[in-house]
Parts: sequence; structure tokens; C-alpha cells
Amino acid sequence: MKSSSLLSLLEDRRIHSGESLAQTLGISRTAVWKQIRKAQAEGVEIRTIRGQGYQLISTLDLLASDRIRKALPERLHNVIALDVLDTVDSTNAEVARRLTSGLKGMPVVVADSQTAGRGRRGRQWVSPQGENLYLSLGLSVRGGFSALDGMSLVLGVAVSRALSTFGAADAGLKWPNDLFYGDRKFGGILVEIQGELQDGEVQVIAGIGINVHMKQAEMVDQPWISLAEAWPDVVWTRNALAAAIVSEVVEIIAQFERQGFAPFRDEWQARDIFFRKDLVARDGGVEGRGAGIDTAGNYQIDTPEGLVPVRAGDISLRVRS
Repeated sequence: MKSSSLLSLLEDRRIHSGESLAQTLGISRTAVWKQIRKAQAEGVEIRTIRGQGYQLISTLDLLASDRIRKALPERLHNVIALDVLDTVDSTNAEVARRLTSGLKGMPVVVADSQTAGRGRRGRQWVSPQGENLYLSLGLSVRGGFSALDGMSLVLGVAVSRALSTFGAADAGLKWPNDLFYGDRKFGGILVEIQGELQDGEVQVIAGIGINVHMKQAEMVDQPWISLAEAWPDVVWTRNALAAAIVSEVVEIIAQFERQGFAPFRDEWQARDIFFRKDLVARDGGVEGRGAGIDTAGNYQIDTPEGLVPVRAGDISLRVRS
């Protein structure tokens, strides 16, 4: 039995007897007790009431595929192949496996935790259980590899739009693939090409990680924040957030495939946290002031010699100290 099945029964915060939980789950009362102890050891507060049963005290935000589907536009129900997992090595890796398996529909994988989450340049993406959103989609884009210029930026626009529907309208974007609130990061995007160009189409895996409820992350080596801390007046639920992001990504990628990056340039630029800041390009020896992005999604640095474009695959940027 998965502990999430037990917790979903306790989610109503009512008192449930061990016998009723055992009958519903088709297991023994001893197995229920073991799962209760396991959840408590993982930090979930569950009250044991002698002679009555168990009552959930903690506030939980459990992932559930049926809740995500219910929040999706009906037009997407037969388009995507959604799967919600308790744990996975990486949602991007799982989507890659599904793309090679011949699965019908657009693969969308959401996980409660990752054991080998990845960020840009192979960096580890810290992925604790029950706190954040780890989401990947398998996308087919026409036009060849050159058509992918600016895709991670477009995905940043899609996530920003999704957040705006909840009232979080002031999210910032850091070139090329990070999401910020003020000077702290709350999310990132990882775009990976899957396989070879076939019939004018290229398969792309879009991975999106968002800090939703996370309060502690000792392994993260940069300033970070969660949605719950950045926008405390919003009631954040991972199912609704996942549905909103999937909906925005599917819609925006269809337009991106037809029109390229240009229609999204101004919207991305309005959220640029680098604009007019003194910057230095790591490994590139280029210094100057942030001047926004060009029509292909390259970042421009205003130097004494003029505008110098920086490609995402070549070098990264940081604010000059």
C-alpha cells in the first residue's frame, strides 16, 4: 500500500478508525498502523485517539491524477497521457522512456519526489517529497532544431501566465530558464531534445520544477523562495498549479510552433530581472549592462563595443558584484 492512499483518506481531517481504514484499503490493521508510523516519521502530524482511531492534523497537498484532469480544459483530456507518480528518478527521464515506448498522446509526468532531479548543466535539482511540483511534458515541434530557439524562454512565459491566474502577477524571469521572485529563485525549466529529427519534427522534453510549499532546503546553494512564501495570500495546491501550467504550455507551444519566438519577446522582456543591470558572462569574458533579448532569444549585453549577444548553450550570466 502506498502511504499517499492512506493520507488521502485522512485528508478530510475527521477521525477514522483503524478498522475502517483497513477495510477501505484492503489491508490489515497492523499494516495501517505501520503506515501511520511511517507517515509520522516523515513529518506528517497524525493524532492517535485511543479507542477511536486516527486524525490528520497537518495540512497536506496531495497529488492526484483525477484532480489534475478535472482542472484541465476538456479539450486536453484526450490529448495528454497523464501519469502522477509517488517517486521517480527524474520526470524528464520518465518522459524520455515514454516517448521511446510508443505511448499514444502527449506524455505528461508529475511526481511527488525525484531521486535524481536535474537542472541546467547537469546540476542537481533538490526534490523533497510532498512539497513542490516536478512536472515534465513530451512535446513534438515542427521546423527542425532551429525552430527551438527561444523555447525555454517561451516556457517561462507560459509558467508566468499560469501563476498570474492565481494572482501571482509579478514573477520575474532570469535568462535563460529560471523563475524568480525578487532576487530569489522559485523555479526552473530544463529543455532536452529527444532523439533525431524525423519528418520535420523534433521531440522535446520540457521539465518544470516549482518550489510550492518548501520551507527548508539545506542542499540548495543559492537564494531561494517558495510560492507559499512569496505569495502567502494565495492558497497554493499542486494539482491546480499542474493543470494550469500544462494548459498554458500546450497553448503557447502551438503558437510558438506557428510563429516562433517573436510574439513572446515583449512579454518575456517585461519580466527580465537582468534588464539594465551590470552583468558578466561566465566563461565568456563579456561585461556590460543587460539590454534584453533579441528576436531569437539570445541575451544582449550592452558593452563599450556595442551589443554582444549571448547564447544560452554557450555561457551563463550573473550580476556583476
